Amino acid sequence: MRLNENTCIVGKAVVLVPYKEYHVTKYHDWMKSEELQHLTASEPLSLEEEYEMQKSWHTDDNKCTFIVLDKAKFDDSGDEINESHHNAEAEIMIAERNARGKKHGWEAMLLMLRYGVEELNIKVYEAKIKFDNTASIKMFSKIGFFEASRSEVFAETTFQATVTEDWIQWLRKETDGYNKTNHTKIR
Repeated sequence: MRLNENTCIVGKAVVLVPYKEYHVTKYHDWMKSEELQHLTASEPLSLEEEYEMQKSWHTDDNKCTFIVLDKAKFDDSGDEINESHHNAEAEIMIAERNARGKKHGWEAMLLMLRYGVEELNIKVYEAKIKFDNTASIKMFSKIGFFEASRSEVFAETTFQATVTEDWIQWLRKETDGYNKTNHTKIR
């Protein structure tokens, strides 16, 4: 319904936003669920058919379709499509053996984490580390990552770090030489 095409309804726990074209791929992913198809008496559609359906619902005066968002997540991210896109996986590799043990990985990781926090608004970091990679486990633990889960199948531990104001201040202190510039080829 064109009448609600710019309407946003805010409640205590949810936000309702009109179903727009940029929601279609997310909606299409949801509707791949047999459970949701059954509960809504819907048939699976192709992505092209979903786009056509959204257009028809948008122009139909008898339809008023909203997407329901979690208000807390939306307030935090401002993103209607992927309310949790502020999570990132942190990983590093120092390939040259003679460059290892010189704290290059430490500095590079801290610079990447700071960039993610300040430029990409990352809120949660995750690192997947093999059980026997003691150097990485030690480094990520010192940075403030904690063990979130273990996978015996993959022989790896998932570590997480949640961004807090204290952690941001620590990152800034540890990377006081941080400088972001445009890349030019170095000879």
